[in-house]
Amino acid sequence: MSLGVIMLVHTGFDRAEQMVRHWAHAGCPVVVHVDSNVPVATYDAFSQSLADLVNVRFSARHRCEWGTWGLVAASQEAATLLLEDFPEVQHAFLASGTCLPLRPIAELQRYLDAHPDTDFIESATTADVPWTVGGLDRERFTLQFPFAWKKHRRLFDLFVKLQQALGYRRNIPDGIVPHMGSQWWCLTRQTLDAILRDPHRPTYDAYFRKVWIPDESYYQTLTRLHARIVESRSLTLAKFDYQGKPHIFFDDHAELLQRSKSFVARKIWHDAHLLYQTFPLPDDPLRADEEPNSGAVDRVFSQAVERRTLGRPGLYMQSRYPSSDRQTSIAAAPYAVLQGLDDVFPDFSAWLTRQTGAQVHGHLFAKDRAHFADESEVYRGGLSDNARLRDYNGKMFLTNLIWNGRDQHHCFQFGPADTQDIRWTLAKDTNASIWVVSGAWSIPLYDSGRSASEVRTEAARLQRIEDKFLRVLRSPDARARIKIMTLAQFIEAPMDVLQTIIDDIAGHRGNALKEVPKMPDLTGLPDFLQDLKNQGMHPFLTGDITVGNTQQTIPAVRRKPYVISGQ
Repeated sequence: MSLGVIMLVHTGFDRAEQMVRHWAHAGCPVVVHVDSNVPVATYDAFSQSLADLVNVRFSARHRCEWGTWGLVAASQEAATLLLEDFPEVQHAFLASGTCLPLRPIAELQRYLDAHPDTDFIESATTADVPWTVGGLDRERFTLQFPFAWKKHRRLFDLFVKLQQALGYRRNIPDGIVPHMGSQWWCLTRQTLDAILRDPHRPTYDAYFRKVWIPDESYYQTLTRLHARIVESRSLTLAKFDYQGKPHIFFDDHAELLQRSKSFVARKIWHDAHLLYQTFPLPDDPLRADEEPNSGAVDRVFSQAVERRTLGRPGLYMQSRYPSSDRQTSIAAAPYAVLQGLDDVFPDFSAWLTRQTGAQVHGHLFAKDRAHFADESEVYRGGLSDNARLRDYNGKMFLTNLIWNGRDQHHCFQFGPADTQDIRWTLAKDTNASIWVVSGAWSIPLYDSGRSASEVRTEAARLQRIEDKFLRVLRSPDARARIKIMTLAQFIEAPMDVLQTIIDDIAGHRGNALKEVPKMPDLTGLPDFLQDLKNQGMHPFLTGDITVGNTQQTIPAVRRKPYVISGQ
């Protein structure tokens, strides 16, 4: 059996000549179509350069613009000539001048010989194709597209909007179900001949002439009418970026292309000399029966698309600034936000550092300055503790701090007295763990020695600010790991909460608590809160603080359980 090649060429004629000779020297007849946009002198020079090859033909030329009927007409013209002049051809392979065989062509021929009745063409219904780019999937088959999208973008868009506004809808010819897929196919002689000789071909051609990007749907649809066995995949490795543009392979893709085990790859950069020297690979009996496997390539490109569209968590670049609607991890690594704990335990930061070994900062967003863990004026990455510089873009301040210190787990204190512009950033970051003891701001006010009447205004202000933050944390848009408890709930069982915080920060390195942070004497706190209520300020965020709560504020250290066995 024989393999024939249809090659569409519009540029890069020296490389196209090299590819034609690859195929022809391997015994494959080649029919070349050159875009009619190419000057006659260039066309003549190209055809003359291949005049010594007896199994190469040139078909009648058509104007080929992206997304228009000309590409289908060109392949029809070349396919008809291929089947007429080379009756021994049993499979027709559609390629371009930038397609490069990766494996020996003899391996491809043997592979097709083992599948004599199989048509290799990506073909899926519009309902099952998730990768259409541009907003038109089913509509590309029911509207008319007389204008080229690339050259007449404004006319194209206006005509589409006009048809949509008028409710215009074109009828799909009876007997066909529109399918879509890659334009690079390999069809059996029987299927291709049936498509070209179909008695309804004038109807089908007239219909697809006004379909958008018909080269991705014409053969994909009609193959379903005439094929005996359809393998819905292309034997050509062609990748596309997130905008639907073909990806270009360069020299540094050599190893990736080899791992793909694909027979042919597109689109190869004109000056990728290493690729053109390396491929096709020499014959290898151990590889001869390997199936094409683009899984490894697909994974790499999926990661590249994700990197291109979303960037890396915590790293922001002007060239691909991510959309806030698609962000999940704002910072580069997990970190903890602790609100109210340093009010309950004055020495909490130093204690937590000893327990976890983490970088425990003070109030990074305090009004006066950023209180870094080492109390320095400049932190890693040149971050200044200047409040005005920090508040110019608090989100970038936080992400820079985490990025530059991502080798450590960071924690910082937060509270209602701090700058609050950062609260939505914290709530939406999946890398953030937020622990809030609500109403803890009442303890420093109580310890100040001032009367309830003197601190009433300040208490109301702090509670109002904290309540807004809690509303943000309880929003459906919040994605951080959030734990909120009232002061009353916390002081009833502080050891359990502290152990959970340590386990979250230190992970498997966390140990059972052996040292308890010192809590101030809260004996008079219930009376202080009652005085606030008497002054007209209701501290509802503290929870129900009673004398019973405050008498249990010195927790016993939990001992490790053990078992005593007896006779």
